[in-house]
Amino acid sequence: MSDLLYSEEEEALRAAVRDLLADHCAAPGVIARTESATPHSPELWKALSEGMGLTGLLVPESEGGQGATHREVAVVLEELGRAVAPVPYLTSAVVATEALLACEGEEAALLLAALASGRTVGALAVALNVGPGGTYRAVRHEDGSLHGELTGIADAVAADVLLVPAEDGGLYAVDADAVTVTPQVSLDLTRPVAKVTFEGAPARLLTPDAPAAVRRALRAGAGLLVSEQLGLADWSLTETVRYLKERKQFNRPVGGFQALKHRLAQLWLEVVHTRAAARDAADALATGSDDTDVAVAVAQAYASPVAVRAAEEALQLHGGIGMTWEHPVHLYLKRAKADSIAYGTAGAHREALAALVDLQAP
Repeated sequence: MSDLLYSEEEEALRAAVRDLLADHCAAPGVIARTESATPHSPELWKALSEGMGLTGLLVPESEGGQGATHREVAVVLEELGRAVAPVPYLTSAVVATEALLACEGEEAALLLAALASGRTVGALAVALNVGPGGTYRAVRHEDGSLHGELTGIADAVAADVLLVPAEDGGLYAVDADAVTVTPQVSLDLTRPVAKVTFEGAPARLLTPDAPAAVRRALRAGAGLLVSEQLGLADWSLTETVRYLKERKQFNRPVGGFQALKHRLAQLWLEVVHTRAAARDAADALATGSDDTDVAVAVAQAYASPVAVRAAEEALQLHGGIGMTWEHPVHLYLKRAKADSIAYGTAGAHREALAALVDLQAP
């Protein structure tokens, strides 16, 4: 039985990442970025990658990375979730990296080292709503180049290289400057999605078995997204409790009213349960457990609605101030809503779980 509690090293990592985000990721700056042409923060990305080496956590030391595990990545994602950090960490350092870890050969090794350093940002060209085992669109491969169009690709606007599944079953690397990336309207402006058009884009084969690489990448993405959702929910609860202690009505703190206490107590329970599910999924991924598919499906099915509910409660219980653009709570609600369909909806994960444990509907 694994110990799901945070180790001393993981808590030290959390403190370091939280300090970094406090310096580089204040809410007014994030809101200002969402209104600009560059939603991602290059300064924060550089601090996370070159400053702390966090983009290479999942990559073995022999391949140019830090040789850590999914547990450490989960701690980083909790903190990035708490700050709604506008960086392509989940998409590049987790999903694209996991896809490359399933590939062999020199091309994949070079790309893996580049992603680990953070100097290159990668994106898997599969729509953000596709879960592990889900069906996804592929493009046509012909004479060493790709033709077609893919939509809903998260963080494609920030990517230097795209990992693209083709109809011939292969996974190909394509440089971002060889394709046309058109931003799509996105609810969560801190993780923008885009349409990618391939018009004879030169492609380098990474593996002839794209389905295996994509499935591995999406499973890690879904399992570690739960930690981001935990960070979102935890911030929403903590900030709401703090606000209700300060806000007075009828000359007493609003937080003293019984009805609000009940709502917050229920939310606290759900956040604690989400933490347990997130830790279990991260540990299963880290140890290569036989129950990883089950752990990821359980965690995703539980965490998605909790994160949304926590952000909704924060918005409502902050009253009028929560409804303003200047207050950051709208960033959390938008990210939570977008996360609830990312890498598979809660319903899709429940369906997958039913199949995994042989509990099919009659």
